[in-house]
Amino acid sequence: MERSKHLLLVDDDPHFVMLMGDFLEKRGFQVSRANDGRQGLELSQRQNPDLIVCDIMMPKMNGYELVQVLRQQSQKTWTPVIFLSAKGEISDRIRGLQEGADAYLVKPFEPDELIALIESLIRRTTQIQAPPKPPAPTVSTSCTLDDLTPTERRVLLLVAKGLANKLIAKEMKVSQRTVESHVSSILQKTSFTNRTELTRWAIENGFV
Repeated sequence: MERSKHLLLVDDDPHFVMLMGDFLEKRGFQVSRANDGRQGLELSQRQNPDLIVCDIMMPKMNGYELVQVLRQQSQKTWTPVIFLSAKGEISDRIRGLQEGADAYLVKPFEPDELIALIESLIRRTTQIQAPPKPPAPTVSTSCTLDDLTPTERRVLLLVAKGLANKLIAKEMKVSQRTVESHVSSILQKTSFTNRTELTRWAIENGFV
């Protein structure tokens, strides 16, 4: 079962922190709370939250300073940060994003908008950090297409196109048993064990 996403809420308004923290917890998030930037930095370093929701104008350390420190730490480079601020001028928004925040919401805001932003940023960060899928190993055999009879090559082509033996038999106007015999012969010649390997081999050799 997937764990609840951990949020860090940083704001010097205790009433806001209490209400917003409760709201986020009811929406299924685990929430840590900090009442100033310095405490927010300490909790961030200790708890490694999935996302930080942060006010800008705070005592001890403001939101800009908090984000600057976080972005200098390699393990926090990808931690999404949402700035919340009563300052809604375009210049304020631009500065917030330039300072390293991933989003900027002006107070008062719709709580559901914050939820949508949180979910979107966490999803994006998860995709970025996900390890790349290893490439499928190539299949190899000493057999070549020239080692197959013309009929076997036709059967292989239809196999590689995804047709089942019954459909191949209908296409070639032969019995299904005959098709099965050809497929078995191809597998034996190539030393492959299944149709998937045959298909990949045919594709890798430009046969399809």
